[in-house]
Amino acid sequence: MLKDLLAALVAQAPRSAFLFVYALLFALVEIEIEGPNGWAADLPTWYRVRPWYARVFSFLLSGKPLTGYHAIMFFVPLASFHVGLAFGQPWSLGLEARLIASYLLWAAVWDFLWFLWNPHYGLRRFRKGEIWWHNKIWVGRIPIDYVNALWSSFVVAAVPWMKNGKTTLLTEHLAFTLEMASLVLIAALLAPLYHLIYRRMHRPEADERALVLK
Repeated sequence: MLKDLLAALVAQAPRSAFLFVYALLFALVEIEIEGPNGWAADLPTWYRVRPWYARVFSFLLSGKPLTGYHAIMFFVPLASFHVGLAFGQPWSLGLEARLIASYLLWAAVWDFLWFLWNPHYGLRRFRKGEIWWHNKIWVGRIPIDYVNALWSSFVVAAVPWMKNGKTTLLTEHLAFTLEMASLVLIAALLAPLYHLIYRRMHRPEADERALVLK
């Protein structure tokens, strides 16, 4: 088992690095879009909490409201995870399990990087009571949504094992999880540097939109 895990860690490293950078890019663009007002609170998008579809969404995501922004943004990366199928990659149950398992974990990493690299939050404010849309249940310092993403990703990764007894995907997903966790730690160390860059680029006196928006 350990030998298989070590081999998977080596084999998964390029994929893990690519998907981590992909998650970081999504987090950075959302930081630029949302600033200090997370969960699209200050965006020109619709908000729903009372219709049945909003209640289903809220149940699945620990009480979060459904917005037009998130209704689209959740599917953009999910679709991109399947882009290989549009270019001839043959579909299989094992492949789909790998994609969905990776997406579930990736989405939690994407969300956490938003907090880490957002100078309005950072690790210091990543706690219950500081984030209204993550204010339901926490397991220590971890929102329940992250816990759910982790265990459900392993359940999906276990589908090939339950179907044919093969543990390859489970081992690969464990390697992917460990490598993403390691990269998150590196990102946490680099976050203060990005906070400095962000604040410098967002100085009011440096904004030049008045030169073009006349």
